[in-house]
Amino acid sequence: MIVLDCKKRNIGVSFYNEEAAVVVWAPKATHVSLVIEDEAEQVPLHPAEYGYWKIITPLLKNGNRYKFQLNNSGTFPDPASLSQPQGVHHASEAMDLSAFEWSDSNWNNLPLEAYIFYELHTGTFSQKGTFDGIQDQLSYLKQLGITAIEIMPVAQFAGDRNWGYDGVYPFAVQQSYGGAKGLQQLVNACHQAGLAVVLDVVYNHLGPEGNYLDEYGHYFTDKYHTPWGKAINFDDAWSDGVRHYFI
Repeated sequence: MIVLDCKKRNIGVSFYNEEAAVVVWAPKATHVSLVIEDEAEQVPLHPAEYGYWKIITPLLKNGNRYKFQLNNSGTFPDPASLSQPQGVHHASEAMDLSAFEWSDSNWNNLPLEAYIFYELHTGTFSQKGTFDGIQDQLSYLKQLGITAIEIMPVAQFAGDRNWGYDGVYPFAVQQSYGGAKGLQQLVNACHQAGLAVVLDVVYNHLGPEGNYLDEYGHYFTDKYHTPWGKAINFDDAWSDGVRHYFI
């Protein structure tokens, strides 16, 4: 499993001591402000090269809800949000992922030839339908002889249950499953039990509901047509920012 270190993120929100570094790619905008809903604060971002907007501020705290205001008109969730507590249409939540206390320092990943996969869907694998529900069944998986679980996509989508292929926030973990903290706890528990964790991801399309990327930048292209909606712009004009976002 590839884990993005929050302190090394170069989009979205990262925390450094008492300050938050905020970066958003919005080449379509002529003005971008950070709207902190919990504090009724609005902070203008500074334009940078290639359509990026940035600010370092002490005003945004871990746990605050926020949106971006584009061109002094509409407000939208963060395209690189780590948490959407109220769903895809509402404010993003600032999260300091480094606050989680890992206890898996003795974990030494298995060689690939030792991987015996169990692919599972978080919403249906257990009665709870959550990461916590999966954690309750780790001993059962171990008894089966499983050495690695593969979790079907958990990027935030509209509603509470989904196969995972309609995610619209690639960096946010589905709230109804337990969110980012729930996923951290599951990975930690799996490693303590000697199980590897692999995360299934979707980077060739986005779901139809709650997808606000087009408000920010040139994320989509008419160069191709797909059965799943607009094609993601990986090789047309402005594609550098799109590729950077997914990488």
